[in-house]
Amino acid sequence: MSEKRRRESSGTERLIVAITGASGIAYGARLLKVLENEVETHLVLTRAAEKVMGIETDLEPDDLADLADQTHSPDDIAAPIASGSFPGDAMVVAPCSMKTLSAIAHGYADNLVTRAADVNLKENRPLVLVPREAPLNDVHLENMLTVSRGGATVLPASPGFYHGPETVEDLVDFVVGRVLDTLEMQHDLYERWKG
Repeated sequence: MSEKRRRESSGTERLIVAITGASGIAYGARLLKVLENEVETHLVLTRAAEKVMGIETDLEPDDLADLADQTHSPDDIAAPIASGSFPGDAMVVAPCSMKTLSAIAHGYADNLVTRAADVNLKENRPLVLVPREAPLNDVHLENMLTVSRGGATVLPASPGFYHGPETVEDLVDFVVGRVLDTLEMQHDLYERWKG
């Protein structure tokens, strides 16, 4: 575990951000950037996410680690965030691979991402999963229903278009903004629907 210097903050919010090996690394990266200096973030970046990051972006793992207050190895099942005694407020998995979603749905806590997610569910803390997959088969849909019934929010990476996006970044911001809406966190990442 590496720890970034603590920043002065008016609140005591702590958010776990996990980035897994689904396409859409931009969602997790943007979320970390928006949250920098706002809340204490704990990052878990899977090995599959590192591979996808190399394909989709010019980012390095250290670039994301620099945005987080603490980073944890996905293999460190003894990390503080693996315990219900960790005073976290919520967890976001963005993007969330179908493998990770399946493990969470069935309580298969074989790494730090799935263990921390399991802890958030058992402690009745918000857990937001951002799957990025298409099309969805019956297994995907059943797993999404299972995690939803278990207390998680499934927030597919499906951007809206009513705010007049002009760039890919605008589309990413819409999804990240919806994540923040779900966590009841203020932002100005997109223009809201006015009717």
